[in-house]
Amino acid sequence: MSKLQGKVAIVSGSGRGIGRSIAMKLASEGARVVINDLDPAPAEQTLKDIQAAGGQAMMCVGNVTADGFAETFVKAAIEGFGGLDIIVNNAGYTWDNVIQKMTDEQWQAILDVHLTAPFKILRAASEFIRAAAKKEADAGREVYRKVVNISSIAGLGGNAGQANYSAAKAGVVGLTMALAKEWGRYKVNVNCVAFGLIRTRLTEAPAGGEAAIDVEGRNIKVGVNPDLLAMMERSIPLGRGGTPDEAAGSVYLLCTPESNYVTGQTLLCTGGVPF
Repeated sequence: MSKLQGKVAIVSGSGRGIGRSIAMKLASEGARVVINDLDPAPAEQTLKDIQAAGGQAMMCVGNVTADGFAETFVKAAIEGFGGLDIIVNNAGYTWDNVIQKMTDEQWQAILDVHLTAPFKILRAASEFIRAAAKKEADAGREVYRKVVNISSIAGLGGNAGQANYSAAKAGVVGLTMALAKEWGRYKVNVNCVAFGLIRTRLTEAPAGGEAAIDVEGRNIKVGVNPDLLAMMERSIPLGRGGTPDEAAGSVYLLCTPESNYVTGQTLLCTGGVPF
């Protein structure tokens, strides 16, 4: 039997990149997955790919920072699939600048998507989790649930030009540790994965040009200069950046029954780069 058979998962930002790989991996192991993306098209593609592979999924399109979205996201899982067992807070992007040039909007936007949105999603899930845990305990059943928050080595060691992102990702680690202590009584394992260089559209810029993404009308430059990217990869002990599927594998580890006695931890998925 697949290790996540019968489990229900929500994965924010799962239309593309690492989030998509996480959703695909959890579904391949039997979980029913609620897919989220800011844009309908990538979410629909992930949905189709999961279904084509024999998995079960549904969509909940929307901005994780929008008022009321957290409740909608959690409700989609409970009403659509009958429960909630795994929460992966993955959605996000970078909007870099040195501190003297960083605007209030840049600062707040990155804190909102990387730290406030996970907080709101977890808060929205708390009522269901507490009620389900009491019901299971009264019935003499031991059921573990999983939260995996996504951080970065920037949140552990900082990164020049990313005061907003580094602060938000450091906050995610603190949120993880606090909630592990609050939710241990409900048999919820709350952990964090801190990624190093993972090759996605947010890190790879086309040779000789610039890449950008649109976030609700904001045109935000992304990507790393190819020469700088190559230099960064040479500094990684494993000699290269990671793939989205490898990143998803580290999240999956913390969703399996083997991690039932692991909580409040931050797992580094960096190819060997220390923070």
